[in-house]
Amino acid sequence: MKLFYAPGACSMAVHIAMNEVGINYALEKVDLGEKTTESGDNYLDINPKGYVPCVQLDNGEYLTEVATLLQYIADHNPDSNLIPPVGDSGRYRVLEMMNYISTELHKNFGPMFNPASSDEQRQAAQDMVTMRLGLIDQQLANGAYITGEQFTIADAYLTTVLGWTQFVNMDLSPWPNIGAYVGRMMARPAVQATMKAEGLA
Repeated sequence: MKLFYAPGACSMAVHIAMNEVGINYALEKVDLGEKTTESGDNYLDINPKGYVPCVQLDNGEYLTEVATLLQYIADHNPDSNLIPPVGDSGRYRVLEMMNYISTELHKNFGPMFNPASSDEQRQAAQDMVTMRLGLIDQQLANGAYITGEQFTIADAYLTTVLGWTQFVNMDLSPWPNIGAYVGRMMARPAVQATMKAEGLA
């Protein structure tokens, strides 16, 4: 497998999951501004969507979208326990949280990173994220991880998105459960290995 990534982007969630399961993979960094890979290829020829993550599977096919890739990795490595099996109610709790992170957190960070956003748009996005973090903080009062006592792909995703708060100067101190959670996640060997490989540590 090969992961096309940009340091610290949502592709980091997939990178964390790969390190959690211990599979062999290659990395290729993407310049999202220039739409080129570090080996000089036109990234749009690989992924016409133009963003990361994208994974080249062992059969040569390309697969995209962070939530899909996280499920793919978890389902192909069932011993890792990154997601409960089909039919287990816990699986749908993980997928529920994955969708929440994707639609309510991930997407609302977009205006804060977009230089074309107005101050009003950035503030509205930050207000929305603030509300969502309150719910995440409440959820984390129930266990060490976002869906309980087992690390899952939802945690790989949430850890990545929470990392963006430092780039938009969001203070996490109002949410003590989130603060403790981030500390636990940063101590995980898979997270540490990912950050080192992406030049973030």
